[in-house]
Amino acid sequence: MPLEIVRNDITQMKVDAVVNAANTELKMGGGVCGAIFRAAGAKELQAACDEIGNCAVGHAVITYAFNLPSKYIIHTPGPIWQGGTKNEAKLLQSSYFHSLELAKLHKCESIAFPLISTGIYGYPKEEALQIAVSTIGSFLMEHDMVVYLVIFDKASFGVSKKLFTSIHQYIDEHYVDEFESTFRRVRNIELNHAEPILDAQEELYEIEEKQEVKNNLVQLVNQLDESFSARLLRLIDEREMTDVETYKRANIDRRLFSKIRNEAGYTPKKKTAIAFAIALRLNVDETIHLLSAAGYTLTHSSKFDVIIKYFIDQENYNIHEINEALFMFDQPLLGA
Repeated sequence: MPLEIVRNDITQMKVDAVVNAANTELKMGGGVCGAIFRAAGAKELQAACDEIGNCAVGHAVITYAFNLPSKYIIHTPGPIWQGGTKNEAKLLQSSYFHSLELAKLHKCESIAFPLISTGIYGYPKEEALQIAVSTIGSFLMEHDMVVYLVIFDKASFGVSKKLFTSIHQYIDEHYVDEFESTFRRVRNIELNHAEPILDAQEELYEIEEKQEVKNNLVQLVNQLDESFSARLLRLIDEREMTDVETYKRANIDRRLFSKIRNEAGYTPKKKTAIAFAIALRLNVDETIHLLSAAGYTLTHSSKFDVIIKYFIDQENYNIHEINEALFMFDQPLLGA
């Protein structure tokens, strides 16, 4: 998908470019910077950086990645947090923007970022996350690139505590786990010979998704008045939106959208269908109507669904903010 939050070691990311949270002297440092130097080959990478010399805060330079699985390393010094009065926000935004522009210049199709300046530079994680997502999101509205925001662990993630608490309360009020035991039985019966899935939450979600399709099959056969593709395209026209605007707001890859448009019988995954509902700013009833064309619905027995309903109830259709919340609750992210 165009922007994905992942929990991983950035030195292991198989992308065209990884971003190093550098210092202005382009010397090997600690944290992310030290890890990238060590993994790439400290001697070779330092020699390449020394040839460049230095880099100003908010700007970016590029070297080869040497022993990393990526092709390039983009080095960008983020600002040191000084209370927010020294233009830190604009400088941090500039670090992301110049890194993305440099990646585009070198024809990179994928790039992985850490949360710049949130380590020893002390930038508050919540504000840093908002700047990262906002800047990357704006860039992706104009350009095609797969961007990963790489989080080493939840402790380094900066979602709003107020938002987290609000969603948690909403889940407590609306979530009913009466079907979880059923899902476990289905998993044992139907997936006994399936390949192991590392993420248990993702596994449970996939089982629920399969069950929804089965449970709605008879209803769909009796109501084949409109395919998912036809319904989606009709809604796009009714909202007077363009295809490009729609799939970018849905955090969907252009190639997948083309497949949905051109294959009348194509059935997307549930998280993809919901992403389009968010892009189209549908209310709960409209969302359920769109999902029904693909054999899905929204229920109170899925935390994923409850979180989606929370954001729709709040009329918050920022897909990146929704994905931040889904990430915090270990749920699949919206998009392709």
